[in-house]
Amino acid sequence: MRKILVFLLFSWTLLSLSGCGYNTLQAQDEKVGANWSEVLNQYQRRADLVPNLVNTVKGYAAHEQDILVRVTAARARVGQLQVTPEMVNDPAALQKYQAAQAELSGALSRLLAVAESYPNLKADAAFRDLQAQLEGTENRITVARNRYIQAVQEYNTTVRQFPSNLTAMVFGLKTKANFAVENEKSLATPPTVDFGPGPGNGG
Repeated sequence: MRKILVFLLFSWTLLSLSGCGYNTLQAQDEKVGANWSEVLNQYQRRADLVPNLVNTVKGYAAHEQDILVRVTAARARVGQLQVTPEMVNDPAALQKYQAAQAELSGALSRLLAVAESYPNLKADAAFRDLQAQLEGTENRITVARNRYIQAVQEYNTTVRQFPSNLTAMVFGLKTKANFAVENEKSLATPPTVDFGPGPGNGG
């Protein structure tokens, strides 16, 4: 009983201290959640473009079956992942999500590279519109992901710094997972969108 009273007294004293960091931690936690939601929103926007992009390419390059299957399969794997707000607290789940998104990024890059060999496809208005939408979405993904990274860094710093680390300890607040360094380069590289002349496209 005495241990409980001492703990409660310690907790009350800690919270009554000016600058204990509780409000800061709560505000930063909310910011992390909001930025994570925006990352998911932009990745979903990209996933929504994939079916139309694949169908458009198929209309001109149906025999490029391998790359079409890869893109479709990569999108399906992204869609199968159980994405929740709690994922930011689970490094393994976040890593799996990153890997799936990186796979889709790579497949889309290969799809757009294949399109370079088909002048009629490149000239198709629908395809060009999808390319422009994809490029814009990739840019928004980069911005959203960078904001999330910064928000997590701020939160994790507060969790570790004194005296807010004591507040975090009392309330069981831990550091959050962030994008892994090994995946950052691939995720930060959007698919190339090139409307210029090139080998084999009649330019």
